[in-house]
Amino acid sequence: MSRFLAAITLPVSIVLTILVTILCSVPIILAGLIKLILPIPFIWRSVSVFCNFMMYCWCEGLAALLHLNPHLKWDIQGLETLSKKNWYLLICNHHSWADIVVLCVIFRKHIPMNKYFLKQQLAWVPFMGLACWALDMPFMRRYSRSYLIRHPERRGKDVETTRRSCEKFRAHPTTIVNFVEGSRFTPEKRQQTRSPYNNLLPPKAAGIAMALNVLGSQFDKLLDVTLCYPENDKTPFYDMLSGKLTRIVVRVNLRPIDPEMHGDYVGDKNFKRRFQLWLNTLWEEKDKQIDAIKAEYKNAGQ
Repeated sequence: MSRFLAAITLPVSIVLTILVTILCSVPIILAGLIKLILPIPFIWRSVSVFCNFMMYCWCEGLAALLHLNPHLKWDIQGLETLSKKNWYLLICNHHSWADIVVLCVIFRKHIPMNKYFLKQQLAWVPFMGLACWALDMPFMRRYSRSYLIRHPERRGKDVETTRRSCEKFRAHPTTIVNFVEGSRFTPEKRQQTRSPYNNLLPPKAAGIAMALNVLGSQFDKLLDVTLCYPENDKTPFYDMLSGKLTRIVVRVNLRPIDPEMHGDYVGDKNFKRRFQLWLNTLWEEKDKQIDAIKAEYKNAGQ
């Protein structure tokens, strides 16, 4: 009987996740069409409120699905002083597709709805791009150094794209999320990037530096989030879907945003060096924290 239940858990979980996503995303897409056809400020604001509500419903649905796993235990610290009335810049390590689910579930009742930095190319993906646009997700366009050498007229356009994406958040409390590694961590990527960290890829500073430059004075705090799956480190997303995920550890650290963190990341080389040093130091601390979490649960299981 237990083998039968294990065999059907994965497909049932996938189907339920897809159903929850469809039920919440279709209204968002339809609202996005209204927003696209009627570019009127009042309608745009109303659509944004509705889309945020549907995003919250999606988070609640995911939380209910995770609750069906009787083996899953949560270890969360740092949610006590958060508020939905504040502006936050949230940075986090990126280990798995499960990270997005975890962030949505744990923060849904504590901070304004998460807005994820997305690559500009995703805006053109059918349905998904429209839904993300309707949800006011900030899109980023990054040009490679080789491209800018060939097209110097595009220099600074990526900054302007990020600036326009962030300006809309001045009107209402918002949480902007950035996975600063730019990609999910794997041992292969760690080797390719020559990462100096055991559990992380090197952080990319440009995105959060630009967000701070645009909205720095409005952000109340920096939310430094560390995610770890100490008992399911290799395949947390698959284990989440198959009901095998046993523990999620989340550490939330509220950090002040000092005035020195506001500056021209593109045009001021001294500021760029200082900002990268600050972020690299933060990442060293995060790497040690993940090592300590893994060691704690490894020793507890012995």
